Amino acid sequence: MEGTLALWLFAAVFLVLLSGFPVALALGGTSLAFAAIGIRLDLFDSAFLHALPNRLYGIMTNQTLIAVPLFVFMGVMLERSQVAEKLLDTMAELFGPVRGGLGIAVTLVGMLMAASTGIVGATVVTMGLLSLPTMLRRNYDPAIASGTICASGTLGQIIPPSIVLVLLGDVIASAYQQAQLDRGLFTPESISVGDLFAGALLPGLGLVVLYIFYLLMTAWLRPGTMPALSPEERAAQREGLARRVVESLLPPLLLMAAVLGSIMAGLATPTEAASVGAVGAMLLAIVRKQFDLTRLREVMRNTTRVTSMVFLILIGASIFSLVFRGLGGDDLVVELLTDLPGGTFGAVFIVMLVMFVLGFVLDFIEITFVVVPVVGPVLLAMDVDPIWLGIMIALNLQTSFLTPPFGFALFYLRGVAPETVTTGQIYKGVAPFIAIQLLMLAVLAYWPQLATWLPSLVYGD
Repeated sequence: MEGTLALWLFAAVFLVLLSGFPVALALGGTSLAFAAIGIRLDLFDSAFLHALPNRLYGIMTNQTLIAVPLFVFMGVMLERSQVAEKLLDTMAELFGPVRGGLGIAVTLVGMLMAASTGIVGATVVTMGLLSLPTMLRRNYDPAIASGTICASGTLGQIIPPSIVLVLLGDVIASAYQQAQLDRGLFTPESISVGDLFAGALLPGLGLVVLYIFYLLMTAWLRPGTMPALSPEERAAQREGLARRVVESLLPPLLLMAAVLGSIMAGLATPTEAASVGAVGAMLLAIVRKQFDLTRLREVMRNTTRVTSMVFLILIGASIFSLVFRGLGGDDLVVELLTDLPGGTFGAVFIVMLVMFVLGFVLDFIEITFVVVPVVGPVLLAMDVDPIWLGIMIALNLQTSFLTPPFGFALFYLRGVAPETVTTGQIYKGVAPFIAIQLLMLAVLAYWPQLATWLPSLVYGD
């Protein structure tokens, strides 16, 4: 009966989330209501709720999570300093002579902005405003243009520094320690956000390569959908191009080197590196003469709004996980996953499939805080590598930004796209990129070293 009530809790939370009710309140309120029902039916020990203050205190004193507002501040500040605008113009000039070159430029800018900001919404909206009108004016197929912008904008989910990897790193680390304690290991090993940053680098770059390969093949097979620049435009843009490329590429590359380089070299923790990135973004805005008190106030307000939303959801998720465990949900999940055919592979496959389906209707933060704490300890107890599992989940969550009908990248682009671009064209455009991401997920499943080799090289794990 306890396990049944835990399943009803999961289903009720899912339905309340679909209703559009605020996520944090949906998680916390529904969980407390089921705790009251469980106490009434003598199926829930109220002692579980006594652990809630300690959990909340742990969230408030978690130094890893301080990286969240710092990375958000860095991303919003870079958006306001118009780095993407200059970078996109220059890269478009550089690759313009190639058929499909503008699409390649958008993909590369998305990669660089992902490595500089890690914020999907800012990247998609910025590139949608800057590049979509240009691509349409140069007779690009609206579906291909829309799909390229949405997909390249989501690279911020997997290419570090990424807000998703920061949040996922904290959740996976907790799940890994819980899995070891459940197995009787009272001096558990741990993983860090830096491990996930290093593990995500090669799969993220692999996605970029696959995106570009798809665009080149499409331009070769269907040349009319992605025309090159005219000879006149090429001649007009050739003068001083090398200087403009250096000027636009150097700032984000230096910032990326400062943030990721300090983490990889062991000179700074992700939180300390995030503070370096935040200061670097401000200095970049000052150099570009895009910094004033009004702009700083806007950046601080947006940072506070996003950070408050994330931490409120985290508090609601803590309540949910306590009640779910108190109702016997973790034992039920262990029983369900261990009884699946195919052993560990079957369990991982089913979890990835469920996350992919949930991505059609739920946000990545909801999946991270609701699903991962439930299934993570079970999978990790099966000797699944925590870094590999974290990157697999991150890739899967990235796909949720593109899957209709509720993919957030689709909403972001729909909000800034001209009326001539239909929602159907946006959906059609992202379909090949969803297939590419699933292909990358399959490659990583077959070849786990793609995620584990670099962390072992850098950190000696």
